[in-house]
Amino acid sequence: MRHFLKPQFKHLGKGGAYFKPRYIKVFGYNVSIDDYPTIIGASDAKVQLTAWSIGEHKGEISIGKYSLITPGVRIISAEKIEIGDACMIAHGAYISDADWHGIYDRAEPVGKTKPIKFEDNVWIGDSAIICKGVTIGKNSIIGAGAVVTKNVPENCVFAGNPAKLVKKLDQGEFNTRKDFFKDPKKLAYDFDMLDRYSLKNNTFINWLKSIIFPNNTH
Repeated sequence: MRHFLKPQFKHLGKGGAYFKPRYIKVFGYNVSIDDYPTIIGASDAKVQLTAWSIGEHKGEISIGKYSLITPGVRIISAEKIEIGDACMIAHGAYISDADWHGIYDRAEPVGKTKPIKFEDNVWIGDSAIICKGVTIGKNSIIGAGAVVTKNVPENCVFAGNPAKLVKKLDQGEFNTRKDFFKDPKKLAYDFDMLDRYSLKNNTFINWLKSIIFPNNTH
């Protein structure tokens, strides 16, 4: 599965898990993802990674190790978007380092750009919008539906439109996605056992029963 995707990326690390990869769309060749990503596409919520590289604009997307990108996420760069290790980006989030049109000249392509940076272990909530020029500090959380226009310090929760501080997090030890992947062989075994358990009733006989008795949910 990873080999199917690799020609579209500048770099794609090892150990990735890609769910429904036909719904993961990559545009441009300056998109890099490090080791052990989990990317989930869906027919009604495609993942879109776009590095706009035309003329003076050389967009770049760099995503660190152990990332989680869920359906409907759009990351679009005309300058640079850098995402650290163990970051999680929830359904429908939009991250862009450009305006994509001039403010007064609406026919101007791309418009103003400013780079975006996520430090390690950042969590972006459902349908949040991260605007150009924003840096989000280590371990911080962006609430669902938030619109982030200014920098977010580390170890904080920001929410709202425009996003504002709602809570400071304890600066103790965090259990991150990096810890989740620290034993890849055991993790692969556990996933295999989970698949076997969840699919144990997917037999040929049960498939025939579902066709003959489609309303029988037992």
